[in-house]
Amino acid sequence: MVKLSALAAAAVAIAGWINPDAGPADPRAHRTIPSVPDAPFAGPFAVPFAVPFAVPFAVPLAATLGAGHGVESADPSGATRLTIARLQYDGGGDWYANPSSLPNLLAAIAERTTLKVERTEARTTLMDDRLWDYPFLHVTGHGNIHFSDAEIVRLREYLARGGFLHVDDNYGLDESFRREIARVYPDRPLVDVPLSHPIYHLVYDFPKGVPKIHEHDGKPARGFGIFLGNRLAVYYTFSSDLGNGWEDVGTYADPPALHEAALRMGVNLFVYAVTSRPSV
Repeated sequence: MVKLSALAAAAVAIAGWINPDAGPADPRAHRTIPSVPDAPFAGPFAVPFAVPFAVPFAVPLAATLGAGHGVESADPSGATRLTIARLQYDGGGDWYANPSSLPNLLAAIAERTTLKVERTEARTTLMDDRLWDYPFLHVTGHGNIHFSDAEIVRLREYLARGGFLHVDDNYGLDESFRREIARVYPDRPLVDVPLSHPIYHLVYDFPKGVPKIHEHDGKPARGFGIFLGNRLAVYYTFSSDLGNGWEDVGTYADPPALHEAALRMGVNLFVYAVTSRPSV
């Protein structure tokens, strides 16, 4: 079982409780969000805590990721931008696919948790200094993805310092992503993320793992990952197409229930990403 620090457990306790004013949600939506000193985390960790909690990051991610490397946050205050950054990559693949997906997911995170997220997605490359400002990188597309040698080093450093990478195969990205991630971690193959892992239970419960959202070729949805110690640093959704589910209802012929399932899974991913970062 993955264990979080006391501060991370506190963050989950707040972020993991559904906003009582949220839209479609589970029965927890009718509960009052607990105060931190009085409420132990009642989720899959069941870790009690007594840590004061004010913001999702005790230490700005930019400070963690950029320490000692001459990298400064794009925000003069040094604060991490609490949003999702879409990664722009080379190789010819459509990194810009599913344009309404991330705004819809960020809206769901804002409405269903207490995390103060920006509702506008960010866009970055691996060599952009703004990379260090973002705790969550999202990659999607249908075609080829390629990283330069410098980008391989940069991505490895970003992940080692606490960043989280979510790659969503939009059908056609699988071969090139597997090739490139093997360059980042030649000694750490992608593995199936256990169904007991917090990403499937933090806010919404997915006992069968990542949901199947959009059908392409009949293959089952699978969630692969790369762990750095106990922390899931890379999460790869294959044959699921969460991004299609995050798009505006009606964009595809998938039923609204799958749109909801995709949003719930996305909320879990973001909450895990911002609460599992190692302390410094």
